[in-house]
Amino acid sequence: MNVTFTILFQFLFLVSFAQQNLVPYVHPLIGTEKMGHTYPGATVPFGSVQLSPDTDTLSYELNGKYNGDVYKYCAGYKYEDKTIVGFSHTHFSGTGHSDLGDFLIMPTQGALQLNPGVAANPKSGYRSAFSHANEVAEAGYYKVRLDDHSITAELTASNRVGFHQYTFPKSDQSHILLDLTSGIYNYEDKVVWTYVRVVNDSLITGYRQTNGWARTRTVYFALSFSKPFKAYGQKNLDKAQVYKGFWRKFDQTRNFPEIAGKRIRMYFDFNTEDGEKIKLKMALSPVSQENALANMKTEIPGWNFEQTKAKAQADWNRELNKIQIDASETDKVNFYTSLYHSFINPTMYMDANGQYKGLDQGVHQANGFTNYTTFSLWDTYRALHPFFNLIQPARNSDMVQSMLNHYDQSTLKMLPVWSHYANENWCMSGYHSVSVLADAIVKGVFKGDTQKALDACIATANRREYEGIGDYIDRGYVPASSNGTSVSNTLEYAYDDWCIAQLAKKLNRTDVYDTFLKRSQNWQNVFDKSIGFMRPRLIDGSFKKEFDVYKTDGQGFIEGNSWNFSFFVPQNPKSLVEYMGGPNRFAARLDTLFSMHLPDEFFAETEDISREGIIGGYIHGNEPAHHIAYLYNWTDQPWKTQERIRMILSKQYKPTPDGLGGNDDCGQMSAWYLFSSMGFYPVAPGSEAYSLGSPLVKSARLNLENGQTFTIEAINQGDKNVYVQKVLLNGKPLSQPVITHSDILKGGKLVFYMSAKPTIK
Repeated sequence: MNVTFTILFQFLFLVSFAQQNLVPYVHPLIGTEKMGHTYPGATVPFGSVQLSPDTDTLSYELNGKYNGDVYKYCAGYKYEDKTIVGFSHTHFSGTGHSDLGDFLIMPTQGALQLNPGVAANPKSGYRSAFSHANEVAEAGYYKVRLDDHSITAELTASNRVGFHQYTFPKSDQSHILLDLTSGIYNYEDKVVWTYVRVVNDSLITGYRQTNGWARTRTVYFALSFSKPFKAYGQKNLDKAQVYKGFWRKFDQTRNFPEIAGKRIRMYFDFNTEDGEKIKLKMALSPVSQENALANMKTEIPGWNFEQTKAKAQADWNRELNKIQIDASETDKVNFYTSLYHSFINPTMYMDANGQYKGLDQGVHQANGFTNYTTFSLWDTYRALHPFFNLIQPARNSDMVQSMLNHYDQSTLKMLPVWSHYANENWCMSGYHSVSVLADAIVKGVFKGDTQKALDACIATANRREYEGIGDYIDRGYVPASSNGTSVSNTLEYAYDDWCIAQLAKKLNRTDVYDTFLKRSQNWQNVFDKSIGFMRPRLIDGSFKKEFDVYKTDGQGFIEGNSWNFSFFVPQNPKSLVEYMGGPNRFAARLDTLFSMHLPDEFFAETEDISREGIIGGYIHGNEPAHHIAYLYNWTDQPWKTQERIRMILSKQYKPTPDGLGGNDDCGQMSAWYLFSSMGFYPVAPGSEAYSLGSPLVKSARLNLENGQTFTIEAINQGDKNVYVQKVLLNGKPLSQPVITHSDILKGGKLVFYMSAKPTIK
C-alpha cells in the first residue's frame, strides 16, 4: 500500500469514528434462527462477497423429492447447529428460497478428509464442532474457534474479495480445503461444470457454473495464499462416464495444475508452527478469471488483515451514521442491526473495471453507474427501496438503471421480477419493479431516461402470456381456472398499474395515465361484497364456491390468506374503506384481524408463515400485510395505528438469534422496522406520501444525501406513551397523519408529542 493512500485511509477512518461508532450496536446473529434466515458473516455494504459460515450440507432433494429440512438453511447458517462445514463466499440474507454458497473453504489439521461427514459425528469428516461462546459476529468481521481442528478462523471482506485468516496449531498435516461441490439448496447435479488452474504454489484461478434458482450462473474466482502450499490435490466425485478422453494419461489427483469436472474437492497442504497464521484471499468476478485477479489486486493488494477489517468496519460506520438515533440500548441494537440488514442487498454485480455479465450472458460495461443484482422485488418494493430513496438515493438510482439494463437484455422485454447473478428466476407474483421505478421517479431520485422507464413498465404490464396478464387485461381479473394465485395476482397487478399511472402523470403521458388508472381499479372485481372479502373468481364471472377466508393454501393467494390480502389495496384505502362498510366497520374489521386466533392448520402448508410472525390473524412475518396497521389512519381511529405499530415493533423484533418473526427477505422486514420506529411509513410507494404512526425512538437525525438534515423528536417518549397527541412539522401542526417525501428532503424537524392515552375525536 502506498503512503498517500495509507494517510488518506487513516483520515477517513478517524472521521468516521469521530461521528459515532455504531458497529458495536450491530448484531449479525439476530435473525439467524427460526424464520430469519440471515447469516452472520463478513461483508461490506451492498458487497458482492458475503463471506459466512455454513453449518450443514443438507441436500435440496431427498429420495427424489423436495427435502423440507433444507428450508432451514436458506442462508447457510443455522444458530442451533453445533458444527461448521466451512466458509462460503455468497449468501442471501433472509430469503424464503435460496441459491449460492459458492467456493466453500475449510481449514483442517490431522489426517486429510475430503468428505464433510455428518453433524452427529463431526470427526467423521472435515467439518468441526464449535461453540457460540467462541464465536464473534460483527459488521464486517466474523471469528470462531473450530474445536475439532484447534484452529481459529477469522473473516473479513472488501466489495469483491473475501479475506480469511486461520491460526493453526503446530502440525505437519495442516490443510486448507476448497470444496467446489458445496452449495446452498444443493443437489447432486446442480454444479454444471468447474474449472481450476493452479498458476503457482500460492495462486489458483477458475470458475464454477451452476443450474439452480438461477438457471445459468457462472462465477469466476482467484484464490491467493499468504504462504506457499507444499503440495495439493483433488478428488473428483463425478459419476463414471463412458467417454473419458485422453486426460487419463495424467494422474490428476495430486499436484496436477489443470482440473475440470462437475464435482471437485481440492486440498492444499502446509506445515505450520503453533500460532502460525495462514491467510487467503478469494476474489470473485461475474466476467472472467483475469477480472477476479484484478479485483483482488485493486481492493486488497497486501496481506494486512486488521487493516482490511478496519476499513470494512469504517465503511459500515459511514453508512450507519446516515441515521443517528437516541433510544434505549435494546432499541439501538434492533435499529442498527436492521439498518445493517437493509444495507446488505441488493448486491454490487460488476468488476472493479466496470464490466458485468448481463441477462443475455454477454459482457457489458457499466458506464456512469454501479450495476446491482439480488432483486427480491415482491418483498423489497414495499419499504426497502422507498427507504433507499430517502437514505440511499444515489444507490437506488443505480438500482433502477440496473433494472432497465435487465429489461434491455431480456428476450421477453420484461423488467425483473426476482433476479440475481445475470438470471431471472421468476419467483413470486406481480411486476413490482414498476413500483420501484415509479417511486424513484416520482420522488425525483432517478434522473435517467424516464420515458424509457415508463415504456419498460408498460411493456412488462402488457406481457399477456405471463401469469394471467392477458385475462387480467381482457376481463379485469385473473380467473381462478388459469392461475393458482389468481386473487393475489389481480390485487398486485392493480397496485402496480396504479404506480404506472402515477409515473405517466409525472411524465405528462395522459393516455397512459387514463388506461392504467382504470386498470388499477381491478381489485374491485375480486371483492365479494356478499362476504366482504377478496375471493377467487371463475372464468364465467361467478365467485368460487369452495372457499375459506382463513386458509392460505389453494385459495387464490400467494403466501397469505384472504383476511390479510383483502386489505391489499394500498393505492386506494379510501375506496376500500367504503367497500367494507365505512370507517367504523372497517376499523372493527381491523380490530378482529389483530385480535382473532388463527389456528396452525390454516398456514401449516406454507413454509414462509410461522406462529412467531403472527399477531392474532395479522401475519407480520410475511410481506403482504406490512401496510395494514397504518390503515386505521383512513378511519376516525388513527390512535389504533399508533397502538398497533408499537405492539408490532415490540413483539416482532428482538435482539436475539430468534428475534425476527419471519424472513428478513433481503431487508424488507428491517426496512419496515426502520420506518416505523421513526414514526412514518410508505403505505403506497409511487406516491410522495408517508403515513404517520408512533415513533419508538426518542429522536432520530437523518443525514440526507442532498446535505440537508431532518430531525425527528418524540416528546415524553416511553414504553407506555405510544399515543400521539399532536405532531408539528417545523413548528406547524399537521392536520392529517401524513408527511411527504419533499417535506423531509427540505430538512427540518418533525416533533411528536406522546401520551399514555389516545386522542379520540
